[in-house]
Amino acid sequence: MKRIIYTHGKNPKPPAGDHRRQLLRCLLHGVRKIDPGIAAEIETSDCFGLVSWSHLFYEKTRDIAQDLPWIDRLLEEVDPPADIKAARPLKYRVARAMYVVGDHLPWLIPLIPDNRVKLSIRETTNYFCNHDNTGCLIRRLQKEPLREAAEQGDCVLLIGHSMGSIIAYDSLWELEHLEGFRGCVDTFLTLGSPLGMNYVQRRLIGQNEQQLGQYPCNIRNWINISSRGDLVALDPSLENDFRAMIGNHCVESIKDMRADILNHYRDSMGLNVHKSYGYLVNPFVAKVIADWWRDA
Repeated sequence: MKRIIYTHGKNPKPPAGDHRRQLLRCLLHGVRKIDPGIAAEIETSDCFGLVSWSHLFYEKTRDIAQDLPWIDRLLEEVDPPADIKAARPLKYRVARAMYVVGDHLPWLIPLIPDNRVKLSIRETTNYFCNHDNTGCLIRRLQKEPLREAAEQGDCVLLIGHSMGSIIAYDSLWELEHLEGFRGCVDTFLTLGSPLGMNYVQRRLIGQNEQQLGQYPCNIRNWINISSRGDLVALDPSLENDFRAMIGNHCVESIKDMRADILNHYRDSMGLNVHKSYGYLVNPFVAKVIADWWRDA
């Protein structure tokens, strides 16, 4: 059986059912343009599962009605060429410099004037500090479908967007080194991932583990994609940071997609190159999904 497991990123999300429907809608739209037959198979197989964890992190949910007009606009492909220049304006370069400061000198974070930067780093810290046991509870949600897939011998495409890629990585480490499950994931697809940040890498589960092993070894192939202008993917290259996983035979390959990838999602605030819906309709992402489905 083929199984697609999607783990979302930070910020309050819509109720799980509503969120899953729109994520799948975008994924199918992208894959349909690559291979309509595979899109039809995914749509009828009921293989797409969402790891919805934001209710453990936030006290509120997001009304899906806020997103629907913008998702419709995205799928109608309104004015995508205009996004190329909009992806890296001056404010992007200033904000990126702030992220770099926070990544290398965390003690300067309180002095950063951009509240978005401080909030992002603070929320990531809350996960790593396991505030109110939230980190453990989130990983428990993540591990449930992965454990089930391993027990059934399913072929798994695990998609981690943003902080979801951290949660997925940590959960895979725990599944192997603490629970003994191997061979969980055929392809690990990370989208807009912060795993390239020094701040994140120093805090990953197993990072300083010598006896059990530093890395998860239950991933066959790892593909990383980041959009032009995505601040969360501050360092868009993961292959160089996790190359030791290949040398230690923990993974067969790690590939960063380096093409000029664009995320065209817009809402009332303007272009949002980090949004999950925009990633899922992207042709590069869709091709990875279609290729995995064909070869699984």
